[in-house]
Amino acid sequence: MDKEELKNKIYAFMEKYKGKKKLKEKDVCKGVAEETGVTQDEVKKALREMIDAGRLMYSYGGGASSVEIPSEEYLKEKGLA
Repeated sequence: MDKEELKNKIYAFMEKYKGKKKLKEKDVCKGVAEETGVTQDEVKKALREMIDAGRLMYSYGGGASSVEIPSEEYLKEKGLA
């Protein structure tokens, strides 16, 4: 599986849980790895690239970090939209 296809699978996985559940990085890596058959390490690398590019973001609340799809206003504020 090429990296762009993997990133699309990660994004689709995130969309399933948007507004329903806060996902930790390890939850995303484990879930996507099980769905696609790639290693968790590969998923983690692609996830980090998506965060660096602004396609996904870390959020912090209640003493824990999670990964989520950024809102439109966040993207505009950061100049990514």
